[in-house]
Amino acid sequence: MSPSAPRGEEVSRPTTYVVDIECIGVPWKSLDEKTHEYLLGRCDSDAEREAIPLRLGLSPGTGRVIVIGMWNVDKGTGGVLVEGRSKGWHDGGPQGYRRFDGDEKELLEAFWKTVTGPHRVVTYNGRGFDLPYLMIRSAMLGVAPSRNFVGQRFSIDPHCDLQELLNFFGAVRSTYSLDYWCRRFGITSPKEDGLEGSLVQSYYDSGRLEEIVQYCCRDVRATSELYCRLRETLLPLYERSRY
Repeated sequence: MSPSAPRGEEVSRPTTYVVDIECIGVPWKSLDEKTHEYLLGRCDSDAEREAIPLRLGLSPGTGRVIVIGMWNVDKGTGGVLVEGRSKGWHDGGPQGYRRFDGDEKELLEAFWKTVTGPHRVVTYNGRGFDLPYLMIRSAMLGVAPSRNFVGQRFSIDPHCDLQELLNFFGAVRSTYSLDYWCRRFGITSPKEDGLEGSLVQSYYDSGRLEEIVQYCCRDVRATSELYCRLRETLLPLYERSRY
């Protein structure tokens, strides 16, 4: 059951969802020799080659999705989809969140079912990472994405990438992190507890999945707060229609 309709309620109007994902890489030894050669051949230094096995989660070709965080901006409720034994939607998420447990294919199927329809998705750097990752992983697992959220450049519908909004779609040369903008706008940063994207793999390997879930939920809440700060200020400059 999606976070947009926690009790079987029908969605009567477009919904704005904030989305964030957490990913891990496959074991380096599980990849074939040709893939090893190809990935290492793309590196320019020994340091880059040594880092490749630690960065496999950054590519949908060598990684997988373990958590998808979603926040319904309109209702102030969330949903978090987590790798684990299949349980479907239930009330076991962090405060304010429904939770869905399943394998990666089940997570992706549930995600695309939730965002089917004329909804807006909001991310931070989602055009460059989260949404292409979800779409490619879905294709690899035989799941048909219900919508193209990468879409046209310079567009905020159906996908609004706040990183692009804040650098004016590349017109401003410097690009800053979500953590940076949260601190500048007076929003509690999702990094306050010490976990950040580069540590997700090590946390997962140490059996600390629930901490990753909490981190992802903080990320979508912070992104939602930033979106709400921009919704009535910068966003109208680009918006073709208002929900």
